[in-house]
This record gives sequence, C-alpha cells and structure tokens, in this order.
Amino acid sequence: MAVLISVWGASPGVGKSTLCAGLVRWLADAGLRVDHFREEEVLTRPQFSAVAESFERTGAVDLATLIAATAEFVDSVLVDGADVVVADALVPYLPTVLAMGHEEETIGAFMTELTEVLAPVSPVMVFLDGNTEAALSRAARREGAQWLDWYVGKLAAYAVSPPVTDLASAVTYLRRERTVTLGAMARNEWDLVVIERADELSQREVLRAAQQSLRPWLGTATR
Repeated sequence: MAVLISVWGASPGVGKSTLCAGLVRWLADAGLRVDHFREEEVLTRPQFSAVAESFERTGAVDLATLIAATAEFVDSVLVDGADVVVADALVPYLPTVLAMGHEEETIGAFMTELTEVLAPVSPVMVFLDGNTEAALSRAARREGAQWLDWYVGKLAAYAVSPPVTDLASAVTYLRRERTVTLGAMARNEWDLVVIERADELSQREVLRAAQQSLRPWLGTATR
C-alpha cells in the first residue's frame, strides 16, 4: 500500500522543500519507489489540469474540482505503483481554501470528503512548526530583498481572514492558517507528525526527527 507524506509548515521559510528533498533521498536509498511531488507541480501534473485551467481563467478553483483532481491523483499513484509520495505543500489545500474566503462549515465538509478520497494512500502529515516571523525572515534572505513585499501583497490580494495589509497582519493570518490546519487534522483523525521549533533546528536535525517519527508508517524498509 502506498503512503502519502504531506509536508507542511507554519510559514514559508520553515524548511518544507529542504525536508522533502531529504526524505526523498532517504526513502530512495532504502529501496522504495518514491514520487517527489514538488509544490509547483500542482499546476503541471495532468491529474490537476482542471485546477490549473481554473486558476488561469479566474484565479480561483471550485472545491469540487479539487476533490475530483485529488481522486485522479490517488488513482494514478495506485496505478504507477509508488511506495511513497512525498508531497511539498499539496494536500489538504487549506491555504488555497482559506484564500478563497470559505468559512469553517464549508472547510469542515471539504475536509471530510478529502479525507475519504485520500484514504487509499494512507496520508500522514509532517508539520514543521516554528516562529513565523523568523521563518519569513529566512525566506526573505533566501529569495531576495523584494520577496517579502511580494508575499505580503499576494496574501493581501486574497479574501483571507483576518485581512492582510502589512507584515504584522501577514504573521497574524499565518498563525490562523496554522490553527485551522492542525485543527482540521485532529478532527479528521489524520496521522500527524509535528516537529516543533523547526526554524531553530539544522536541516540535518529536522530530517532526523522526521525520519524517526515516520518509521511506523513506512515499515521495515527504513529501519
């Protein structure tokens, strides 16, 4: 049976993509067939073509379209025979759902349906927790001087709550996004690994913590 490892975090810059790359190397070295689903691929993989077309036309996507695309993705994983999918900021799509202004009741119904669709690939989330301001600063150092203005502007253009107008309100919103994400995981009984203070740890320490926590879901190949 395939396992979907969904890597998320409290903020850009907390180390999601770095951790994904490390997990992919570790799992491949263990002899597992690994599919590395990078963050940008949601707009390029064929299973998500309807999602990409919707974003291109309207800048948003219907929740039913997300569910249908996810079902196609799950089918493709099962057909292709991957042992593990390592997904960088893919499911459960909650930042996208929040950006479109959906309320708690709609989010709850969406998460219930999404959880059922994902059941055949046994999803487990690795959530990198940490200080939002510090992670944003790290992302800005990595991406360049204009990145932080771009990112705040991007959030400001969405129908998020609380609304974003500056860096301080962006931090407040990201904290809400974290609360909604972890709450949805708990209510839908997702398997969840939280790595605390990830922004204070080295890349090697974060990877080691994730490896140790994930072994119960990955079987004897990683022991």
